Amino acid sequence: MGDTFDRVETLRENPREDIPMAHRMKRFVEALQIRITRKLDALDDAASFQVDRWDREQGGGGITAVIEGGELFEKGGVNTSAVHGPLPERMVQEFDVEEAAPFYATGLSLVVHPRSPHVPTVHANFRYFALGDDLMNPKDQWFGGGADLTPYYPRLEDTKHFHRVWKEVCDRHDVADYAAFKQECDEYFYLPHRSEARGVGGIFYDYLRGDPEGLFFFTREAGRAFLESYLPIVKRRRDESYGRREKAYQRIRRGRYVEFNLVYDRGTKFGLESDGRTESILMSMPPEVQWRYDHTPAPDTPEADAQWYFTARNWLNLSEEEVPDSTV
Repeated sequence: MGDTFDRVETLRENPREDIPMAHRMKRFVEALQIRITRKLDALDDAASFQVDRWDREQGGGGITAVIEGGELFEKGGVNTSAVHGPLPERMVQEFDVEEAAPFYATGLSLVVHPRSPHVPTVHANFRYFALGDDLMNPKDQWFGGGADLTPYYPRLEDTKHFHRVWKEVCDRHDVADYAAFKQECDEYFYLPHRSEARGVGGIFYDYLRGDPEGLFFFTREAGRAFLESYLPIVKRRRDESYGRREKAYQRIRRGRYVEFNLVYDRGTKFGLESDGRTESILMSMPPEVQWRYDHTPAPDTPEADAQWYFTARNWLNLSEEEVPDSTV
C-alpha cells in the first residue's frame, strides 16, 4: 500500500514494529530500480539493461543494472545496494563513534550518459544510513539524496522543467526545502579548480534526521519523480542533429564529470573505502572523454553560450531575455 499524508501521520504516532526502516527502504529502492530501468529500456531499441547481482564479503550486496552501446543511451547504470558491517575507518572519525560500530546503508544511485550531445547526462540517488546493532531502534539514522542535470548544450526550457519538478515535490513535504536543497546542490556539484558548476544543478540533501516516516515518504515521492523530471527532456532533444563538433565538446564536458566523481564525490569515496564493488562504483564514468590543454570555447558560439549555464542561477525566475539566444 502506498503512503499518503494521513498514513504518514498515523505512522509517526505509531511506528511500525515489524519491519525496520532499513528494510523498508531496501524494498523501495529495488522496486524503483525495476521501474526506472523498464522505462529507460523502452526508449532505446538498440540496447537494454543487463542485471548483475553481487555480494559483499563484509556483509550485504547489491544489484547493478547497466546499459551500454545504445542508440539513445551510450552508457548508463541504475544500481541498488544494501551493505552492512563495521564502520569504515574514515567514517569512524567523521561520525565520532566507536570503531566497531555497525552500520547499514541502502540506496539507489543512477547515472545516464546519452549518446546525443543535445540530451543531458543525469544523476540521481536516494539513500538511507543507520548506525547501531538494532535496526528497529538505531542509534542514529538519516536520509540523503537528490538529482542533478548535466547538459552539454543547455536549454532554458529543459532546465526550468527539471527544477520545477523537484520544487513541486519538495513543496508537498514539510521535511523538504527546495531552496535549501537547491543551494546544497549548487555548492556540492561544483568544481573549485575550474570555478564552474558541473551542470545546472537540481536538489541535494544529506543527513536528514528527526522524522523517519516523513523523510521516507518524501524519499519515495522524490524517487518516483525522477522519470517525470528527465524523460520529457530526453524525448524533446533525442532527434536533434549533431556532428563531430558537438561530440567533441560533449567529450570535453564529460571530462568535468570525471574530475568531480574522482576528486569530490562522497558516494564514490564511501563505496571504495567500504570495500564496495569497484565495477558498480565506477559505472558512473562516461564511455568517451577528452581533455584539451587550456580549452576555451570561441566567442559567439553555441559552446560559449553553454558555458553561461555552468554558474548557479535562480533558473525558475529567469526569462528568455536573460539567457543566451541559442539556448532558448
